[in-house]
Amino acid sequence: MAVSSPSVAVAVAGDTADADQARLHQLGYKQELKRGLSVVSNFAFSFSIISVLTGVTSTYNTGLRYGGPASMTLGWLVVASFNGCVALSMAEICSAYPTSGGLYYWSAKLAGKKWAPLASWVTGWYVHTTC
Repeated sequence: MAVSSPSVAVAVAGDTADADQARLHQLGYKQELKRGLSVVSNFAFSFSIISVLTGVTSTYNTGLRYGGPASMTLGWLVVASFNGCVALSMAEICSAYPTSGGLYYWSAKLAGKKWAPLASWVTGWYVHTTC
């Protein structure tokens, strides 16, 4: 049984790769980029984007002065749960539109044909000005 498990895993992985290539072909793209990150690379990339240390240290003074430790803890938990909901939504969109254009392509597809150029431009402008 142990010998058959790796071969099944390879077959399933091959089917997934074929399905990904078929979906990209359906969207009009050819797979050219490696779409894999290790756990450490993914964590490092995500951590550098969200800039936890900058955000946390800038809000400690106000939160502790006016709300105290209880409001800081409760606020952290509430915001973390909402951020989790946003992350799950983005993961669902990412799995539906697997392209390297990411946010621009998603916003264009979700906005519809009439608003696609404006949605992509606003998304690009927002990402450029906030990063």
